[in-house]
Amino acid sequence: MEIVKYGTPVLRAKGVRIETITEEIRQLADAMIETMHTSNGVGLAAQQVGAALQLAVIDVSGVDDRPSVMRIDGKEVNVDDWMPMALLNPVLELGKEKETGVEGCLSFPDISADIRRSVTLKAKGTLVDGREIEFEAEGFLARALQHEVDHLNGILFIDRMNSAAKAGIAGRLKRLQKRALETR
Repeated sequence: MEIVKYGTPVLRAKGVRIETITEEIRQLADAMIETMHTSNGVGLAAQQVGAALQLAVIDVSGVDDRPSVMRIDGKEVNVDDWMPMALLNPVLELGKEKETGVEGCLSFPDISADIRRSVTLKAKGTLVDGREIEFEAEGFLARALQHEVDHLNGILFIDRMNSAAKAGIAGRLKRLQKRALETR
């Protein structure tokens, strides 16, 4: 699938809640996972492939330099056993402790910035097989979930940058926006 770039209106769209898991939704999730892996990403939201839906895929397995913790019913589980994860209609409850970390985004090629996010969170959602899931996340998994759920609500990581960082990439953002307009 093609990943839409900054300047494409769908990136600012709040995703529609998915009420029924159809074969099309399952196929979309599979295609998004393949696209995310092909693009060397760790997350992808439906908006990034042109669909304004509450669907995000995540795969933090194999990211050893930025550890992740996942707990289900208070018990730590092997994160890799749950990856890749396609999550529908996710809701996050953010922890109070925050930290700053480097983030990039497949819709913003070659742009990264320090973003302040919660270190921990509680997540609820539906897996693509229809099972409801509730879990706690820490570290990189928590950061990736926050980034993708922001996308599902039309919020981009540049919206979370401090003004100095945003000013420093203003020229690159303008070029991305211009290219997006030219390809429409």
